[in-house]
Amino acid sequence: MADSATIPTHLNMSSNAVDDLHAPDPSRPVAVDEHGRSAQTFLVEVVARSAGVERRAVASGRDIYAVTAPLVVEAAVRILAGAGDTAGVASVGARFDAKDFLSSLSPEHLTLG
Repeated sequence: MADSATIPTHLNMSSNAVDDLHAPDPSRPVAVDEHGRSAQTFLVEVVARSAGVERRAVASGRDIYAVTAPLVVEAAVRILAGAGDTAGVASVGARFDAKDFLSSLSPEHLTLG
């Protein structure tokens, strides 16, 4: 949800995640392990096409919210250090080199493929 305000500026995105935040009972999932992660699983697939070339990336794992926090913290650390100085509001994908950014993260419950 860290990019829920900026992703729709350049991608079609379902509003289901945002709607969940406005639900009458926005309670969080129940923790099932010692790290506080839920049993929920997620899969994000990105397909980029340009000039007849297609590239695909997939990220999957457990408890998407446990993955979101490291993303937000890494972005904040980089911005405070002066990196990603794109003017105005920009998604993490537009602000930083994707491979470098994702390589800096190492959550054991995330698989990049």
